[in-house]
Amino acid sequence: MTITFLSRNLEFPHPGQAGPDGLLAVGGDLSPQRLIKAYSRGIFPWYGPGSPILWWSPDPRLVLFPDNLHIPRSLRRVLNSGKFIMTADQAFEKVIEFCAGIKRAGGHGTWLVPEMVSAYVRLHHMGIAHSVEAWHRGRLAGGIYGVALGGIFFGESMFYRIPDASKTTLVYLLSILKKKGYLLMDCQQTTQHMLRFGAEEVSRAFFLTQLRKGINEPAARPGKWNFSFRSSELFIPKNGGVGA
Repeated sequence: MTITFLSRNLEFPHPGQAGPDGLLAVGGDLSPQRLIKAYSRGIFPWYGPGSPILWWSPDPRLVLFPDNLHIPRSLRRVLNSGKFIMTADQAFEKVIEFCAGIKRAGGHGTWLVPEMVSAYVRLHHMGIAHSVEAWHRGRLAGGIYGVALGGIFFGESMFYRIPDASKTTLVYLLSILKKKGYLLMDCQQTTQHMLRFGAEEVSRAFFLTQLRKGINEPAARPGKWNFSFRSSELFIPKNGGVGA
């Protein structure tokens, strides 16, 4: 396995050169230009405090096609209750700060180090990174954020302070993606949580094919998302999206 050390040049090695764990390259920076280049090639940064910047392209890759969204019945009741007030791009910096505060499995702290938070905030100001927020009694209860390029949404992280809040933001996010014509949501790494919502593992080769197909689609035009949400407007897949 050969790991590429990045220079000032924005080019990345082909994702197929990644090691068995998905690690592809080390170093570089988190400039908007490099991040956009990375995501458009199926590569994302992921590292912890005290580590150099690590770039990944795992195989398999977890993706969620909007038509395959699975909504548990218990969550459908929450959605219909109007428990949360939903917004988009109204509190991006708060969402990512709460995500950065999540302690990861094994007690290793967060992967969202301060320079990564700043990098995604810059992308948000450019109209490329977006968030969906759930509010309860005037307080931010949960949120999700990611990067939008072409017809692909690259999901990054979510958090909740009240049960079901992050799940609700995920459903609303997928409704936005469906309405705007996105091809898929990239979930990056496999988790049982996302599998329960209909995400599936695909090969890196299949993912890169879908990425090439969707990256130049017009779904994601840079700019702030501005949506008014009602539960009756949610996209509910016709293929049995509501389940146990």
